[in-house]
Amino acid sequence: MTKFKMLMIPVLAAATATVALPAAAQSYRHAPAPAYAQHHGGWQAISQRKYNLDRRIDQGVRSGQLSRREASRLSNELNSLVRLERAYMRGGLTMRERRELDRRYDALSAKIRHERRDRDGRRW
Repeated sequence: MTKFKMLMIPVLAAATATVALPAAAQSYRHAPAPAYAQHHGGWQAISQRKYNLDRRIDQGVRSGQLSRREASRLSNELNSLVRLERAYMRGGLTMRERRELDRRYDALSAKIRHERRDRDGRRW
């Protein structure tokens, strides 16, 4: 009987890992922001907001709407904004800082939209 138990331990461990790993991996995917955050001015985390803006810049480069130079400039602005937000969050984010960051993120989003539509970065 002890030999049976010794053989079952690795089998049970492998079965547990098979079930647990896919569930653990799901939490690392970027999920879209909830509808409230998208449509009613809700606050998004640094990573989610950066991910959305990064994705829009990458899509602009792939589609030819943004030149590499435009994308590089926009990415640098995004990275500096993320650094500012992290600095604000060290001491706790005040409502004034939150509004300022929101305004800056919105302005960068508008810049990305403008640069993608201005047609000066097109390859054709």
